[in-house]
Amino acid sequence: MDALRQIEGWGGEHAAAAVLAPERVVARHGAGSHVYRWASVTKPVTALAVLVAAEEGTVDLDEPAGPPGSTVRHLLSHASGLPFEGTSPIARPGERRIYSNAGFDALGEHLAKRAEMPFSDYLSAAVLEPLGMSAELRGSAGAGLWGTLDDLIRLGGELLVPTLIAPETFEEATTVAFPGLFGVLPDFGRFEPNDWGLGVELRDGKEPHWTGSRNSSRTFGHFGGAGTFLWVDPERNLALACLTDREFGDWAKDAWPRLSDAVLRDAV
Repeated sequence: MDALRQIEGWGGEHAAAAVLAPERVVARHGAGSHVYRWASVTKPVTALAVLVAAEEGTVDLDEPAGPPGSTVRHLLSHASGLPFEGTSPIARPGERRIYSNAGFDALGEHLAKRAEMPFSDYLSAAVLEPLGMSAELRGSAGAGLWGTLDDLIRLGGELLVPTLIAPETFEEATTVAFPGLFGVLPDFGRFEPNDWGLGVELRDGKEPHWTGSRNSSRTFGHFGGAGTFLWVDPERNLALACLTDREFGDWAKDAWPRLSDAVLRDAV
């Protein structure tokens, strides 16, 4: 797939990308063995761990967690009222969609307490090891994973064909949580509504967006400040995984949608 050669012009020292279909890699290109900082692409992995814990009965999605009035579900969907950073809420739970690293830190702490083990250990046992991922959590539950393209391919494969959680749990995770909430998608502006599932952003009708114009409205995924992203388009049965060591900036707002559209065009 020639489209993936676009990453050679992104300006980072290392870059790698792969196109995935259910249970297979369609194409890959770039420095696949390099270990990259995933930044906020960590969040869907943390969310998977929380969903595994919910199915095991270690946590309940609607139990209190985070600031007063908030639940695990609020934290997963950026609806707890916590700010981007910090522990003092700036809105009531369920009132606005406020993208929050602090919310995912709170999730990690909550799960560690319920499971009676460090969050990193639970993440490894519940998600990383079962998927055969060598990725390592070196920091927060919201942005601390480091891993290779092979690791991100395994995550993308899981989000195309879930094995760790039941189909109904996965459907819930990729459906709008707390519909109608307004909010800002970092670096892309305010959306009314700003729809999220549980740990993943939902494209819906958002414009501009970091995915492509050819992506369906059902596309979900996440991007990170380290120049990383993963999207899954259920209508096309395809995923695109990208890792770079060039920090997110205006370059990505052009390069990422252009790559996504080229991939979807070539995949016809």
